[in-house]
Amino acid sequence: MKVLFGCKSLSLATNSQTKVFVINMTKTILITGASSGLGKATARFFTHEGWNVVATMRRPEEERELVQLPNVLVTWLDVQDRISITTAIEAAIARFGKIDALVNNAGFGLFGLFEATPREKVVEQFNINVFGAMDVMRAILPHFRQNKGGLLLNISSGAGVFTLPMLSLYCASKFALEGFIEALSYELASQNIVVKLIEPGGIANTKFEQRSGAEAVHNATIPDYDHFVTYTNAVFEGLREVRQATEEDVAKVIYQAATDGTDCLRYVATEDIKPMVKARRETSEDEYIAFMRTRFGVKVQPGYTV
Repeated sequence: MKVLFGCKSLSLATNSQTKVFVINMTKTILITGASSGLGKATARFFTHEGWNVVATMRRPEEERELVQLPNVLVTWLDVQDRISITTAIEAAIARFGKIDALVNNAGFGLFGLFEATPREKVVEQFNINVFGAMDVMRAILPHFRQNKGGLLLNISSGAGVFTLPMLSLYCASKFALEGFIEALSYELASQNIVVKLIEPGGIANTKFEQRSGAEAVHNATIPDYDHFVTYTNAVFEGLREVRQATEEDVAKVIYQAATDGTDCLRYVATEDIKPMVKARRETSEDEYIAFMRTRFGVKVQPGYTV
């Protein structure tokens, strides 16, 4: 499998970036949001590769599969509950001795018009996708500093690189995460702690969209947007039809990021978003905006003046 890196395009066997924190021997990884979807697939993949896995979730008593796997600790962690974060980290250290890597995976995406989305849902979007991720990292950093190294893998999104209509709040949370992680990587390099971003696009077999759709159902409708919403939904449906990446494919990219021994910051994890990533990162601002407006049928009216 070949994936596009933020640094460059490399195969799984490539190891040409600067050597930093190298994973070897039996290591332990803590994964948030491991009850389903990408988090569970990542837990399975790392277990298969011989890692100790701390699979955290809000309702561990309901988990049936991961508890059967060797060297897996299933435990409670809610990124909105700082006590649960501390408790999970302590349980992981008690079980496996230390933690070598963290996958900040817990998150969700609001789908719908910004104007129709209640403020409390906006706050929840940031509490989970941004502040929750920050709280988990803040809690684990003293342990990493004590160990003289560690690895923070953060699940971002193509929506943290380019923006999409009807996903303005999800994009805002992922743009915030991307900016924070990039700045944090400079600070933590001084502590031999490597920080990375995984940027997947659409995943064919995930439940991510089911929750997004369920959230949108509760939003108010605004008739003035009806034509725009209908057109945009049709565009998204077309994008869904070309998806080929699975949760397992993205889990492989996460594993590569954890084990390639490089300081590469960004990993684009699925093929479907490459055109939009390229437009954002390799063209001018005007070219990028024109590309995205054409893709979503946005017709700009003459500028409104007062």
